Amino acid sequence: MSDAAVRPDAGGAIAPSAAAADGAVAPELVARFSAEAKADPLVRATANAIRKNGVQAVALNQDIITARPYTFSHEIETGPITHQKKSGRCWMFAGLNTLRVAVMRRCKLKEFELSQAYQMFWDKFERSNYFLEAIIETRDEDLHGRLVAWLLDAPLNDGGQWDMFVNLVEKYGVVPKYAMPESFHSSDSAGMNRILTLKLREYARRLREMYHQGNASLAELRAEKERMLGEVYRLLVRFLGEPPSRFDFEYRDKDGDFHRDPGLTPQEFLQAYVGLDLSEYVSLIHAPTADKPFGRTYTVQYLGYVKGGRDVLYLNVEIETLKEMALRQLLDGEPVWFGCDVGKMSDRASGVLDARLYDYEGVLGVRFDLDKAGRLDYGESRMTHAMVFTGVNLVNGRPNRWKVENSWGTEPGHQGFFVMSDDWFDEFMYQVVVKKSYLPPELQEALKQPPIVLPPWDPMGSLAR
Repeated sequence: MSDAAVRPDAGGAIAPSAAAADGAVAPELVARFSAEAKADPLVRATANAIRKNGVQAVALNQDIITARPYTFSHEIETGPITHQKKSGRCWMFAGLNTLRVAVMRRCKLKEFELSQAYQMFWDKFERSNYFLEAIIETRDEDLHGRLVAWLLDAPLNDGGQWDMFVNLVEKYGVVPKYAMPESFHSSDSAGMNRILTLKLREYARRLREMYHQGNASLAELRAEKERMLGEVYRLLVRFLGEPPSRFDFEYRDKDGDFHRDPGLTPQEFLQAYVGLDLSEYVSLIHAPTADKPFGRTYTVQYLGYVKGGRDVLYLNVEIETLKEMALRQLLDGEPVWFGCDVGKMSDRASGVLDARLYDYEGVLGVRFDLDKAGRLDYGESRMTHAMVFTGVNLVNGRPNRWKVENSWGTEPGHQGFFVMSDDWFDEFMYQVVVKKSYLPPELQEALKQPPIVLPPWDPMGSLAR
């Protein structure tokens, strides 16, 4: 055998050696790689540091952190940083954090928080109904086919999307946090989710067996589903408490004046104190993959969770359009809900998001060539987290960094706020929610198209947590 397991062919490409023709790893190949690693000065120089401290600590570019100060030319006054704790409710926290700004301005409040536990109760309840309806709708599908397997994989988790948040708010309203405070399981949801998931899978088997073995009609399946939902409701009351149907809104404003508005329903509170028409907002996405042309609308199959509510709707646009629309809304003094891949090129301690934050190539001597489209197509990146833009720094009219309100408490970042570089925006931002009125006429017209339906496992079907 030759001394190389692979060798250049006549055209300069790499061809497998005879020893590796069957695709197995030959011992000679391992010996060659070992010798090359021992001879590589970069490996020798960095191996001990990485083994002791981890690659992120070694690759972290401290100059990037110091170059991202927490000062911004334009900022919006918001309430104190919230904390989702051990739950995946970032999309819900981000949504409620955008709504509370309207309440604080209307009532002249220094601090205010809407109840996340209230939204969580109805999310779990509606999500359970949505799952069971999906099981009924797919009753003729193969149990082991991809669609039913996908439904059963995660019947109920904490993640969500903007349109899912809107469905909950429009149907159930909102309440102040004191009207339904956090519980153990709203802040630490894993145990609750395990039990609810167990029951939902049990219900799914029951419904399919009723249909396939007992010839149950659609009406009979739905009657059984109603009984199941009653059990889910009672479980949720134990985990989260009973949602209030009425409450007294009491507060003291910045001037020290006391106010009381008694006997409000959650829907009345929404109309009187939030006062935003959520139907006027649209989700813009940037998915630069070949299967998703810009200027088209998209929805995702089985991504909704409120039966009878609005479907998820995206309008795919160029990154500069996404950025311009977010900037317009911010400069008008209104926060911007957004979805991103927060785990990429980010440092939780400093709260810095920057595309050049870690010099992995320099430290490891390996190139990383996946672009944004490639990261989406090949499973390397997708939207994982939702936060809120509350400020921006403009230089000659162009943004160079963005102020981000997170929901991880006050310890990370700058008292809970993060700072995002503009190049990170380009690489890892996937969605912003803005008023339709900011869109140019051609994009407003594009919103009227029937959406292209994406399969549930498409990257744009990911949920923020």
